[in-house]
Amino acid sequence: MRSVGGVRSATASPPSAPAATPPPAAAQPPRRGLPGGLASRSAGLVVLLCVLVLVAIASILVGARGIDIATIGEALLRPANIEEHHVIRELRLPRTVIAIAVGAALGVAGALIQALTRNPLADPGILGVNSGASFAVAIGIGVFGARTLSASMWFAFAGALVVTIGVYAIGAAGRGGADPLRLVLAGVALGAVLSGLTGALTLLDPQAFDAMRNWGAGSVVGRELAQLAPVLPALGIGLVLAALAARSLNAVALGEDLAAALGANVLRTRIIVVAAVTLLAGGATAIAGPIGFVGLMVPHVARWIVGPDQRWILAYTLLLAPILLLVSDIAGRLLMRPAEIPVGIVTAFVGAPVLIVLIRRKRVSGL
Repeated sequence: MRSVGGVRSATASPPSAPAATPPPAAAQPPRRGLPGGLASRSAGLVVLLCVLVLVAIASILVGARGIDIATIGEALLRPANIEEHHVIRELRLPRTVIAIAVGAALGVAGALIQALTRNPLADPGILGVNSGASFAVAIGIGVFGARTLSASMWFAFAGALVVTIGVYAIGAAGRGGADPLRLVLAGVALGAVLSGLTGALTLLDPQAFDAMRNWGAGSVVGRELAQLAPVLPALGIGLVLAALAARSLNAVALGEDLAAALGANVLRTRIIVVAAVTLLAGGATAIAGPIGFVGLMVPHVARWIVGPDQRWILAYTLLLAPILLLVSDIAGRLLMRPAEIPVGIVTAFVGAPVLIVLIRRKRVSGL
């Protein structure tokens, strides 16, 4: 038997030789996104930060009336009572800052939702954030007469908060607690109901809801920094929660059972993510209205660049999303100059074809 075993091992040695070579280990690096690891990804963040600064400067320069860079410095450092300085300080600078905050919030919220539900086509609206905010604004205008942006903003934030909590409660009902599929179904169903109710309310008194049309299209025009101040703490807390959940989301992406085996607290991660999405998407929708495709498209781009690590996806999304929103806002000013197209409409036109291209890429769809 020993000699026969020796013969068998000798005859089996030629085919076993290729299995002893290390191709499987060599097959891992292509999935990591950017080559070079930490150095290249960090360099990519620096590049994106520089691009964001340049796009922000362009946002202040471009408009119905051109302004040079020297005038920006004078308006910020030595403001005078002239028209150019007023345009910069009261109109374009607040618009740019709010676009950066809203873009970052929507992008990170989208990345969190996609990671939590393990659905690459999910976005903040899937939890009913946009529908809840719109319905609350309709109630505020039609019932309480809140026709100013400052008043309707609080209704929008409250509506987004209440509906998101309600969606999670519905999705968590029953055995096994909340799971991604039930959260998605609950969000879509409740969002459809609230959208229908909002449309019915707006038809009852069209004149009263004229103020809602600009907000409903998604816009950063006419916003003031004072209006951002009440929402800023919510956005900051949401970003902190997103950073805390990033590592656990890497484990959740492997499946709940495996995540629990690796020591991740799945329930706590869900609660943190839902809270972060509520604060980020709710605050952004409250001040700028429902803006689509930012939270859906940008995480795809970040995932394509850096791979599946949620920590890097969130970091890249934090910079890519404001860049997209600022570029869309600038394009909206130039396409129908001197009139403007709301940024929410531009992101839809830009986001749809780009998202189709990204989905067709094997590398993106396979992640």
